[in-house]
Parts: sequence; C-alpha cells; structure tokens
Amino acid sequence: MGLALDAAARTRASADVPIGAVVVGPGGHVLGTGWNQREELGDPTAHAEVQAIRAAAAQLGAWRLEDCTLVVTLEPCAMCAGASVLARIPRVVFGAWDEKAGASGSVFDVLRERRLNHWTEVFAGVREDECALLLKDFFAAQRSGSGSR
Repeated sequence: MGLALDAAARTRASADVPIGAVVVGPGGHVLGTGWNQREELGDPTAHAEVQAIRAAAAQLGAWRLEDCTLVVTLEPCAMCAGASVLARIPRVVFGAWDEKAGASGSVFDVLRERRLNHWTEVFAGVREDECALLLKDFFAAQRSGSGSR
C-alpha cells in the first residue's frame, strides 16, 4: 500500500484526485504502477487502476494477470473493478472506501458478482485512515481554493 500511496502523490502537479495503484506479481515484485491521470491526459479512462493494469500487461506481454494482486488507495469504481475482472486479477487490496461510486463492496460489488466469469478476493481497509486523509486533504484544498490544482 505504501507504493500505491507513493503513486498517488504523483498527482500533486496536476488537478487529478490523488489515487494510486500497483499491480504486484506472484513473487512480490511490482509489475505496474499507476496514478489518476484523467485531468492530465484528458482521458476519462486514465484511472490509477487502469494505468497500473496496462503497465503490468505490457511488462508481462500478456493481458491475463493471473496470480497478481491489485493494490489501490481507493475502492475501485465500476470501470476499474470491471477491468480487474477482465484482466483475471484474483486479489484486490484497497485502502479507503468510496461510499459514492465504489464497486468493490460499498455501492456495488462487481469483484464478487457471481454472474461473471471471474471472482476476486477483496481485502478492504488496508491503511484506510492514511488513504482517506490523502483524499480529504485534497478536497479540502479544492474547496478552499488554496490548492494549486
């Protein structure tokens, strides 16, 4: 989770919400790192999880990320949970819950939807306070207008 938090910090120079993700291989090595780049790239699909999944697939030269783990600072949304399912990632670890758009157990539960062809183990709340504080501080700065974003 520390590496995902480090990735989230890479958004400081942009207006992007600080969310970070890493895909870890079966041996514990990082295969892909991503951070939210929607604003930076003008791409609505440039969420941290999608960026990390793309990088991991490129590193492996394969789209199936079996035996990998996705670690992300915020509960994945429907798109990112769906991307994880399609990449066959068997484990997702996340920090803070997203009570508005989460699709990994809060609003929806795409990762454990039995009608899909792949199911995922979910480990929620890892370093939750730290992950939530990063987001809280970002949005407080946005509201006060003091953020350089």
